[in-house]
Amino acid sequence: MKTLESAGDKQEILARIASIHPQSPRRWGKMSPSQMICHLTDAYRMGLGERAVPPVALFLRAPLRWFALWVPIPWPHGFPAAPELNQRIGGTKPSDFERDVLELRATIERFTSRPRDFHWKKHPHFGSMTRKDWMRLGYLHADHHLRQFSA
Repeated sequence: MKTLESAGDKQEILARIASIHPQSPRRWGKMSPSQMICHLTDAYRMGLGERAVPPVALFLRAPLRWFALWVPIPWPHGFPAAPELNQRIGGTKPSDFERDVLELRATIERFTSRPRDFHWKKHPHFGSMTRKDWMRLGYLHADHHLRQFSA
């Protein structure tokens, strides 16, 4: 299963990010390519503890986390992002596309760094997660949105 822990899988995600441009056609959803780049950066920053997202009251977090991360089926389209990660509400607004892409790449490097200079934060839906969980989620979330733009 693909994960940002694997250098090859991480390079795949970085190459796919490099293939996105401001006019990349959207296959589903409402985000623009610029918003998607900022959305991914905000999501990685959430794990780093740099972007606060309040927890959602959920029962059975562990089974939900396991299903979302380890069952090999594509994620459904249209799952609403937390307002703090939604570029139309409280997420980081796009600015210069190339600068936003560089910021995403730098954030991915920090997210995957060893040793790390941060402590993993709780995920709003999944609760406490291991590095292995965060690396899998980091891959899956990027993959989901890159497929949204055919990358």
